[in-house]
Amino acid sequence: MKKLTIKFLGLALLATAVFVSCSDDDPVTPPTPDVDEVIANLESGVMNGTLEEDYTLSASMAYDLSGSFIVADGATLTIPAGTNIVAEAGGTDVYLAVLMGGKIEINGTASSPVIMSSPNANPGDWGGLTICGRATTTAGANSEAEVGGFIYGGDDDADNSGTVTYLVIKGTGAQINEESQYNGVSCYALGSGTTMNNIAVINGSDDGIEFFGGTVSVTNMFLQNNEDDAIDWTEGWSGTVNNAYVEHTIEGFSTVIEGDKDNNNPKINNLTAVSTTGGTALQFKKESGMTITGLSLSGYATTIDMKDDGPLANVIIDGEEADPTKSYNAPATVDPTQWTWIDAELAEIVELNGNIDSDVTLDASKTYRLTGSYIVQDGASLTIPAGTKIHADNGGTDVYIAVLMGGQIFINGTETDPVVIASDLSQPGDWGGLTICGKATTTAGENAEAEVGGFIYGGTDDTDNSGSVTNLVIRGTGAQINEESQYNGVSLYSVGSGTTFENLAIFDGSDDGIEFFGGTATVTNIYVENCEDDAIDWTEGWSGGITNTYVSHTIAGFSTVFEGDKDNNNPVFTNVTAISTVDGTGLQFKKESGATITNLHMEGYAIDLDMKDGGALSNVQIDGADPDVTLMDGETSKYTLNSGKDADAIDISGWTWINGEL
Repeated sequence: MKKLTIKFLGLALLATAVFVSCSDDDPVTPPTPDVDEVIANLESGVMNGTLEEDYTLSASMAYDLSGSFIVADGATLTIPAGTNIVAEAGGTDVYLAVLMGGKIEINGTASSPVIMSSPNANPGDWGGLTICGRATTTAGANSEAEVGGFIYGGDDDADNSGTVTYLVIKGTGAQINEESQYNGVSCYALGSGTTMNNIAVINGSDDGIEFFGGTVSVTNMFLQNNEDDAIDWTEGWSGTVNNAYVEHTIEGFSTVIEGDKDNNNPKINNLTAVSTTGGTALQFKKESGMTITGLSLSGYATTIDMKDDGPLANVIIDGEEADPTKSYNAPATVDPTQWTWIDAELAEIVELNGNIDSDVTLDASKTYRLTGSYIVQDGASLTIPAGTKIHADNGGTDVYIAVLMGGQIFINGTETDPVVIASDLSQPGDWGGLTICGKATTTAGENAEAEVGGFIYGGTDDTDNSGSVTNLVIRGTGAQINEESQYNGVSLYSVGSGTTFENLAIFDGSDDGIEFFGGTATVTNIYVENCEDDAIDWTEGWSGGITNTYVSHTIAGFSTVFEGDKDNNNPVFTNVTAISTVDGTGLQFKKESGATITNLHMEGYAIDLDMKDGGALSNVQIDGADPDVTLMDGETSKYTLNSGKDADAIDISGWTWINGEL
């Protein structure tokens, strides 16, 4: 009872003191209880420090993330739908982290997502969201994270670190050191009990999301313009991603996917990735791999990169071993326009296919996909401005551009901004190339039927005008039609002299670079590299010519530099340079075909001249005379040129347009 007496005595003295010191004019102020500083900051809209108890933010308040905000072991941070967290652009000093044993409950909705962003959403502004769990990782239990030095990893693969749903993060990726950066979302050993769905990471200077071991799965991810990997994992992550859309419109990123170290075979069901700037899609380091079902890639120059020569069998795509020669540009498997919670503008990818019945002009600021046959009809025109890039699907003979008799095409590239039409991987035979049909004369007669497409061509107007093609780069053509026929890079059927062709570059075709079927068309400046049949081919009495021809052969097995066939209407070539590092045949003339050639530089070919069907050597004029030749030993039609092939090579250092790529 002694303690009780003292307590009552103290209360009595306190009451007396209060009574004595107060008057009617002095209000009584009750003592203020101590309030945790972190909680006090939260009450005023500031997130900073370590949260040691459960707390729920208010969606009606905008929060300033002014430093590191850490959810400690045993505490839970709840973020309701519609909450807006503005992260100061403080680099590595500004981030949100959940430690092992802590939880985060992000409860956004489709109509009211949770937003975390720096004011300007610039890459690298802040450190993003990091969550640490107790699931397994090949780094071992109680490992130290590369970001923040946080501890993660255990033996509970069903560990629950909370819920992240309908979250949009922007402007992350702050640089820690030369080797490490924060990601948009970093998942350290998160367990399968953690719920993650509907997450968007936009404009990060490192990865969009990275998994460090763990078993967590994610449904519905949107990853746009993250400058390193969109989806990255290491340390034996074994979860699943259902529905991911990745978009790259800024040059210099790393990959869509990067898997590293041990392979615990994570899975992705439905991945659509779109690039307007080339780049690499899927990269696997060391023994890493995965299983992907429903893959759609568009615009990537490299689809599969086994960086450390790991086995392709570790990567299964749509039930088969990964194939780096495939473009995987199947129709999109994820449509982000249905995800209304995304606060981002999608790149506009315009599909080209079908018939053009009126005048059409493309827009160089847009990205185009040639997904089928795109045919300019009689009376219509197609205009393609400088700098336009058209990605041709790897669709073989179903994918091509054709201009019918009476139609016109105007390809208006410039030397600094050529028009580029190419398949993503630019593999020979990926697509069908460009075909133009005109009304000039051909020995096949009027209204002949082309071997490609069955198009009709040929008439009586040798000055016919099918438009103009300037500064054009074509890659990956030559799709196989049948055993006898293939598409060429450029096929000109009875095209007249009124049509302009200047500065054409044709790379990596599985058939000819350019072929003339009759007509009177002329070309100025053409570059042909590694087309697997003839670089320049003609037949049916073509009577035009080419000024400045440069041919490069570095892959064995091609046919010829020139192949002339059938009737000889004496096309004229001025300045021809052809260089081979793999032997082969230079000039071949079938039946009675021939040509007039001035200033020929040809080196590296095992056979200089082949009059295949015994045509007269006089049909071929080199520098104004019959060829000066020696018949090769044991041959009846193949010759070595004794002279006439040593003119100065064309200087193509100024042909900048040939470097155009998607």
